[in-house]
Amino acid sequence: MGLLESITHPRDLSRLSDVQMETLAGEIRQFLIKNVSQTGGHLGPNLGVVELTLAIHRIFDSPRDSVVFDTGHQSYVHKLVTGRQDFSTLRKQGGLSGYPDRGESEHDIVESSHASSSLSWADGIARAHQIKGETDRYVVAVIGDGALTGGMTWEAINNIAGDKNRKVVIVVNDNGRSYAPTVGGFADYLASLRPAIDHVRTHKKYEASMTWGKKRLQDGNVAGQFVYKSLHAAKKGVKDWWAPQGLFDDLGMKYVGPVDGHDQKAMEAALQLAKNYGGPVIVHAFTDKGRGYAPARADVNDQFHAVGVINPTTGASVESSSGKSWTGVFGEEIAKIAQERQDIVAVTGAMLIPVGLAEFAAEFPDRVIDVGIAEQHALTMSAGLAFGGLHPVVAIYATFLNRAFDQLLMDVALHKAGVTVVLDRAGVTGPDGPSHHGMWDMSMLQIIPGLHLAAPRDAERLREELREAVAISNAPSVVRYSKGQVGPEVAALERLDDGVDVLARSDQDPSEAGGDSVADVLIVSVGAMSELCLDVAKRVGAQGITSTVVDPRWVLPVPRSILRLAAQHRIVIVVEDGVRAGGVGSRIRQELRAAGIDTALNEVGLPVAFLDHGSRSQVLERVGLTAQRVAQDIVEQVLGTRVPFARPLPGQDAPRTGQLPRL
Repeated sequence: MGLLESITHPRDLSRLSDVQMETLAGEIRQFLIKNVSQTGGHLGPNLGVVELTLAIHRIFDSPRDSVVFDTGHQSYVHKLVTGRQDFSTLRKQGGLSGYPDRGESEHDIVESSHASSSLSWADGIARAHQIKGETDRYVVAVIGDGALTGGMTWEAINNIAGDKNRKVVIVVNDNGRSYAPTVGGFADYLASLRPAIDHVRTHKKYEASMTWGKKRLQDGNVAGQFVYKSLHAAKKGVKDWWAPQGLFDDLGMKYVGPVDGHDQKAMEAALQLAKNYGGPVIVHAFTDKGRGYAPARADVNDQFHAVGVINPTTGASVESSSGKSWTGVFGEEIAKIAQERQDIVAVTGAMLIPVGLAEFAAEFPDRVIDVGIAEQHALTMSAGLAFGGLHPVVAIYATFLNRAFDQLLMDVALHKAGVTVVLDRAGVTGPDGPSHHGMWDMSMLQIIPGLHLAAPRDAERLREELREAVAISNAPSVVRYSKGQVGPEVAALERLDDGVDVLARSDQDPSEAGGDSVADVLIVSVGAMSELCLDVAKRVGAQGITSTVVDPRWVLPVPRSILRLAAQHRIVIVVEDGVRAGGVGSRIRQELRAAGIDTALNEVGLPVAFLDHGSRSQVLERVGLTAQRVAQDIVEQVLGTRVPFARPLPGQDAPRTGQLPRL
């Protein structure tokens, strides 16, 4: 049995020697490569935090001391040393989450995968400890250098630094080489002095002496104040020369580092210093993403930040891939549009490659703006770009639009700015769990005045709707699409005068039959739900129920032809992969009532709930978004045994709940 199998609790680490800790780190890396290569997941980031995580759990006492990860994709090592070593179902339905999960362990705290929030969590937890008199408890926040680009982190640091007794240790996992490495003999000499210097600086007696000296000199005569200012300036200058700590010092926080994040003893020493200080401290650790795995280190894009199923030896993908991804289609088309229009600029939040802007950036590097993890800034800055005569296209994951709602509402929409927002990974995304599903956007966007919202059903519609979106210059426009591969093209039978596509209709459809005949069901398909809706139409057709399937293409504003068609059917079914509450179906129902149309409408979508991880199809099945379930409900609604009831046929009594109509 290896060392890893003997670790069931963080306290088990305390009995290991330095040599054994080095062996354990190697075992963990081999475990991660072997297991994550079989399931997919965030491999590179976790290979980079092995020693760092082990050091945290050796110095601090989890769960009494709280360990918060920002974001939790770098928590695999934490899972391993807290008793979770079955990674065979990682990110699969019923298996381990790819992020911290309170349902898995008392050692997990923050489950969200949205970056830059850990320091606010840490501040709140530490304040709670103070208020409850639990002065012996610490909070450790592990945050990447990338997450420090989010404004929320600096709001938190400003608050944490305000109390010198708040026991918060911020571990900056710097794998982006934000500070260039210093080389040479003199640099090595300074590095050898740093542990001793930090030991003095973080000692309570040092702080007391500094406070005493500062007070005596400042309270003295002019000469004393001059001496204090001179000494303080000299001290600050020397400290800034040794390390990039000036900003944190100016905020009133102690800085320890830089530390080699792969040197177990150095990491433990740095963390012990921070712990002994007893107040807010930043420990700055340099780490290598993908450490110990050559294929990851050779990946110039992101060092295997996230992988699918791969060959563990070569790192090559073993997953079959046919056709283009939604992201790939967008990337190609926006690059073509940029060639045609000089005013098009692309904006992203630290995700240039994942959202498909690599081709655009290669051809027009001066017209791509990466703002870091700062979606709020991205939207307001885009309003400014639009005011300056450009048309920005903001490409982000749908789940991250949540963070920029106020800016989209008050900075973009209020000022009628021509800004296009492209939402990748909209709807149910699958294995990354509740905080990665892009299921909230359509409900949020419904209440923004003047906004145009498109939901393409296939690649061709994505191309045309993207072009239509960037043609809108006096209002925000949004184009949303799913994660993964684009399905086959879904051709339309007809395009109506307001752009609505008719995908299928029964022979008895009123638009063909003429007169006052009424078809049974109008199925409104939103975005990628078109294949399911066409399947539903076939299933209910086999039961003698007539239907029309339409794709609005632009779900906001609600096309008028949708209202006309609703009046010609007995019931309307709106199928969407967003939350039902306040979604597209809800909006269409309101428009029907405003137009005096009393056709019943059923919203078929996602519940207002946090949906656990699993494949997209598994999640949809769990919530009842399958063709079989939707078709069954329609049959019952047409028969009058399920609300909302379809409008009765001429001469037929209106059904009551639980009563079958007379046929």
